[in-house]
Amino acid sequence: MPSSSFRDCQAWRAEGLPLSTTSNEACKLYDALLTQYVTWRNDDTLGGFEGCISAIQAADPNFVMGHVISTGLELVGTASSPRLNERLASAVRRTVELANSQNITPRERLHVRAMDDSCLFSYRNFPKASDVWEDILVDHPTDLLALKFAHDAYFYMGAQIPMRDSVARVLPYWKPQMPLSSYLKGLYSFGLLETRFYDQAEKVAMEGLAVTPDDAWSVHSVAHVYEMRAEVDKGLKFMEGREKDWQGSDVLASHNYWHWALYFIEKGQYEDALQIYDSQVFRRCKATGSMLDMVDASSMLCRLEMEDMCVKDRWRELLQVTQPHTDDHVTLFNDLHFLMVSLGAKESRTSQRLLEGLQELAKEPGDNQQHQLAGTVGVPICQAMMEYNKGNYNGAVELLYPLRYHMVDIGGSDAQRDVFNQLLIHAALKSENEHHQKLARCLVVERDAVRPDSPMTDRLMKRALALHA
Repeated sequence: MPSSSFRDCQAWRAEGLPLSTTSNEACKLYDALLTQYVTWRNDDTLGGFEGCISAIQAADPNFVMGHVISTGLELVGTASSPRLNERLASAVRRTVELANSQNITPRERLHVRAMDDSCLFSYRNFPKASDVWEDILVDHPTDLLALKFAHDAYFYMGAQIPMRDSVARVLPYWKPQMPLSSYLKGLYSFGLLETRFYDQAEKVAMEGLAVTPDDAWSVHSVAHVYEMRAEVDKGLKFMEGREKDWQGSDVLASHNYWHWALYFIEKGQYEDALQIYDSQVFRRCKATGSMLDMVDASSMLCRLEMEDMCVKDRWRELLQVTQPHTDDHVTLFNDLHFLMVSLGAKESRTSQRLLEGLQELAKEPGDNQQHQLAGTVGVPICQAMMEYNKGNYNGAVELLYPLRYHMVDIGGSDAQRDVFNQLLIHAALKSENEHHQKLARCLVVERDAVRPDSPMTDRLMKRALALHA
């Protein structure tokens, strides 16, 4: 039985969020799972996520919200697709069947609807699923599961303004004494920084950290702010000073180390970045198989390679982790990072298979929002990356440049998508087309305007000016 600090049936009812089960243990385990999700942490005392999921099913096999959170967490992790994974598809169907056979609350019914295998979250119709979670939050603004699922879905869509406003709308209803209330600061801060309110984002995240120093998401939000402002030394000092607080959040730790390494890449201290890659990012990625860890490792090697670092052997190692996901096609963001690895490892058959699989799904995407985007955004970016890899920099620019203001649609954060901005600049610098070389200089000037005093921008500017010397 989880500790008494977790909420039982009566406590959930008292908060206006009743759960349709008579099992106090199931209610507490639901709370324990939600807490781990919000804090980005496998709590060993609870058996981590997996232990909690097993225990919640044992406590009450017919607990609908137990199924919603358990299956929803697997879906939100994007490591598996119900299109290919029959066990996962069956879990979604089972949740719907249970809901239809019970007298559950309207709020719980909406939760089930959001993951219904007919069209919504389980099949990557992120916009419709988000609408359902927002409907829940209108009547139940303290439903943290709805808020977090919506937040993650907006992240996968690159829906920056809705991600910010979704949290802003519910903040007044949260009181400081409510469980996990301080973590809303990190969620709101992240929405603020993704909509370029950097000063406010830093302030809000720091308010969260003043209450909960080990809130890894608030730390992560501040790391983003310093990255986007190119305040490199400030970022390095902050991450080092806070390391003992956030490294315990094992689900997010690798990502925070990735942010730390980005400061070193920005400064041109590549060996320091590689040390973090080897000791933290790749090590954790190999151990967890987490999608976030995989895309971070992929992106980091790509950035280092663009900075003329030889990472050939590391690509081959990483391929062993990403290759099994070649046919998943859960999110475009994941696909593009898997492609980085197969291209870096010179595994042309895997690269071609990934591209062709995406092209095939784009022909008849149905309600799958990611596959709808594949034809207009995903496939052309894949092709641009392949052209760059072949040394056809002219072709890479021609494919990438028209998409630069649509790349937000692939999801992720500004910091994560910046790898594609860098790829476009490097392609333009390397192109033999004089117009592209001039374009490179324009893009670097533009970058300097939004990130003044960036060492990386200075290096790129020197290269651009050398072309016109």
